[in-house]
Amino acid sequence: MKKGSWIIVLTIFTVIVIISCSRRLLPTDVTGIKGESYDSAAFDYLYVEGIKQKILGNAGDALRYFEQCLKINPESGAAYYQMAQIVMTLGDISNGKKYLLTALSKEPVNIWYIMMLAGVYYQEKNIDSTIIFYEKAVKYYPERETLHLALANLYSEDRQYEKAVKIYDALDKKYGPNESSTLSAVRSLILAGKHEEALEKIQMLLKERPDEILYNGLLAEIYREKGDRENAREVYNKLIDRNPDNPEILLSLCDFLISEKSYDELFPLLNKIIMNGNITREEKIRLFAQLTEESELIKSMDNELQEIFMVLETKFAEDDIITLLRPELLIKMGKTKEAGTRLEEIIGKRPENYYAWEKLLFLYLQEKDYRNLQLKGEECAKRFNMSFVAKMLYANGAMENGDYDTALEEIRKAGIIAGDNKEMSVQALSMKASVYYKMKNLAKAFETFEEALKADNNDLTILNNYAYYLAEENLRLKEAQEMSAKVIEIEKTNSTYLDTYAWILYKRGKAKEAAKVMEFIMKNEEVNDAELFEHYGYILKKRRSCTKAVENWKKAYEIDNTKTILLKEIENCQK
Repeated sequence: MKKGSWIIVLTIFTVIVIISCSRRLLPTDVTGIKGESYDSAAFDYLYVEGIKQKILGNAGDALRYFEQCLKINPESGAAYYQMAQIVMTLGDISNGKKYLLTALSKEPVNIWYIMMLAGVYYQEKNIDSTIIFYEKAVKYYPERETLHLALANLYSEDRQYEKAVKIYDALDKKYGPNESSTLSAVRSLILAGKHEEALEKIQMLLKERPDEILYNGLLAEIYREKGDRENAREVYNKLIDRNPDNPEILLSLCDFLISEKSYDELFPLLNKIIMNGNITREEKIRLFAQLTEESELIKSMDNELQEIFMVLETKFAEDDIITLLRPELLIKMGKTKEAGTRLEEIIGKRPENYYAWEKLLFLYLQEKDYRNLQLKGEECAKRFNMSFVAKMLYANGAMENGDYDTALEEIRKAGIIAGDNKEMSVQALSMKASVYYKMKNLAKAFETFEEALKADNNDLTILNNYAYYLAEENLRLKEAQEMSAKVIEIEKTNSTYLDTYAWILYKRGKAKEAAKVMEFIMKNEEVNDAELFEHYGYILKKRRSCTKAVENWKKAYEIDNTKTILLKEIENCQK
């Protein structure tokens, strides 16, 4: 189990409003106007009819009734509230919020409006606004302790641990140690790094229930966080002795052994986890995916890792996701050829496993194996005829192999699949422009880039590629620099985008500025791209630093020996 996995997901106080035709069940006084006269009978009739249509699922009719209500009584928060519920059910969150805010402006202390707004903001992951509305709710309804607890949970989620613990402590003082507030306080204190305070509180709970698995798990986690490995291990040993097959304990112990680099103990435990029927497939996938990220483990236990992944595969032989874990491991080990071979085996046995096809094609793309990318891409695109990704990868392989007609045809098909999806359509246009550029049809290439920018003038890939191709042709260099500058303003550390910017500066005769950009790339990233070394070489040559230019060209040629033109540059520079 991941660090913090004992932490229960924040539970927000959820309000479900059941409306009937009875005025008694409405969450608020439907009138809204105080001290002013209006036709209340007409209002009530329209309001009840609106509720009826809402219950029947006739959203349009219901909205019309509530709009009529507002013509009679524009101060009715209840009508705005009902309209908010309807439009949000239809997916119009923006207008739903507007209606809710208007409702709240009419009745600022209405708990239903406050809580619904809080729920909307929470769904939007706007934690600050969610907190503001919960604070309002607590202010107006201090007797409702569920609101206090939910607010404390929100503070904890927002890393305002002191505020959270203050509320938890107040609830503890009133009710004594309990599983709601005390346990939540422990979790917040762990996250805040206040391990001694967390330890004190968890021991209060353990005093009442010393064998409770959850409490002991948190105790072990606190010891781990403190760096007290001995006590953590002792707690885990007791837990395993008493509950040898408990999923949470096994997974948490596994995380502990990984963090401790106790690999000899880890592998027997992994076997046990694979065979444990109480541990879900999803948890097993998460754990083994985590193992592929452990570089030190990969380095020291190469063969053992491959074997344990094979055991998992055997247990889930028909699972299309689990079979991809070992290829992923091989890629992380740098064994891309073996990963490709394994992926080919997988699609040979289960050709319907789309995920394996996609991973294989991306591997070919990464390794610049364009022959296989086109060959296998064609088969994949035919087998999965409605896959946008398959057609784009096939087109990419065809483009790199100079088969431009095939590339354009597959991009056309991909564009049809994209339909109204702007992001996918822009991707198709970007590749289409690249194909035209490789065909030396500059007019069509730049025309296609312009078409793509009309669809999305902020797409970084389009802006970068367009700028780079303009620089390569020494065209509209000022405009190219502006486009590239827009890209790196957002992606300040992306080496590909920074290289484009440096190359444009070089083309504009600004070699000193270009060199600074390249120095930043080389200093902050482990570079293994022939293009970057090649460009840096030309920039250094322009700055009359031939020795360094030659060093970079030699590195470029080592990485990509098709760049034979650099041999001539090296020879000339050395002379």
